[in-house]
Amino acid sequence: MELKNLFTIKKPTQSQEPTEAEEDREQIRITYYQSGFAASMKASGKPIVLQACLQNLFASFEDQCRRQEIEQEKLKQPYKEEQERYRTELKKLETGLSIFEEKEQKNNQNIDRLYKEIIDVKNDPEKYGVEADKRPKAQFYIGLLVLLPITLYLLVFYVSASYSAFFKEFTVDALVAAIFDKDAFTNAFNDSWLEGILVTTIPFVFMGLGYVIHMMQKGKGWMNILKLTALLLVTFAFDALLAYSIEKKIYDFNKTLNDPPYELSIALTEAQFWMIIFAGFVVYIIWGLVFDFIMKEHENLDKIKVFIQNKKEEIKDLQRIKGELSEKLSEIKHQIIDTKGKIAEIQSKINGFIFPIKEYLLYHNQYKEGWFQAITTEIALATKQKEELLLACDQIAQEHLKEMKLNDNSYQHLVYSKN
Repeated sequence: MELKNLFTIKKPTQSQEPTEAEEDREQIRITYYQSGFAASMKASGKPIVLQACLQNLFASFEDQCRRQEIEQEKLKQPYKEEQERYRTELKKLETGLSIFEEKEQKNNQNIDRLYKEIIDVKNDPEKYGVEADKRPKAQFYIGLLVLLPITLYLLVFYVSASYSAFFKEFTVDALVAAIFDKDAFTNAFNDSWLEGILVTTIPFVFMGLGYVIHMMQKGKGWMNILKLTALLLVTFAFDALLAYSIEKKIYDFNKTLNDPPYELSIALTEAQFWMIIFAGFVVYIIWGLVFDFIMKEHENLDKIKVFIQNKKEEIKDLQRIKGELSEKLSEIKHQIIDTKGKIAEIQSKINGFIFPIKEYLLYHNQYKEGWFQAITTEIALATKQKEELLLACDQIAQEHLKEMKLNDNSYQHLVYSKN
């Protein structure tokens, strides 16, 4: 009971000065010294008795610490403040988590929407602002299938017609092949490679005109219409000149002395003149229309492809953002788990009690000093025996501190958590 009474510290009231509390603590230290001195005299300084006294001393001090609620609240205040900081941090983390989860949800919805648009644009391109037919592929390939033989026809026709108009010398046998000469290509190259190149490239001039007409059709206004009309008239005029040249050669070969010279008025009355024009110009017009149709269908395909490609690029960017969001969410969740663990750990300390190591060590040393002083001055033993007794008692005191885990002076408080 005397040991327990040693730890009853008088708490200063609001009117008391801080010096009064210091005086009380000084008085307690003296009392510890006196208690150790008296106990040592009674036990003749025996180490085994010191061990029991120190254990009682620790138990009494610990019990008193548990009972001092105001003092415990004061010691626990730093832990409560630390816990509050972690709770504030936890709220921020949970808010951040909800924000990033919402971003991730919207990001995933955008990815799903883009995939749906990629599939749906082929069926309904106008819904997404793409001016294209719903099913242009079949029309494109059908038009291409028609265009290829017409192109071959124009190549054969203009190679033969240009060779007949510019270079061919008509004979009786050649009159039959005046327009379509099966040997026009080989004969042109046999005569001269320049002649062969000219005959071969003339069809591409007409096709180039067809491409220009197609491109000009995209424009608007009267000037554009006039240009298109002029190109068509030039093409017709060129075909007419080819027909006129061929028919003139045939006419000159067959005419007699009484026949008038070949003139345009005569050409306009001959059916073969118009056949040559229509065999070239009309087919050329058909080729131009089919070519224009195919180009438009190809543009439709390109519009859809460009739309899909753009959407795929957007998906790629969103997938990258999704990866970044996933990493950030994982990091925040890990921080939340870690913060909750720290809050729970601090709460277990708050639920327990704080043992003031420094204060106890002060009283412990005072008690030990009184015990050692009694051995030195009051107990009748030889000097060597006293030294051995002091060493044994000091060893007991050190083992006690080690057993109670109080031998580390780097800590001011020892926390006993409540699990």
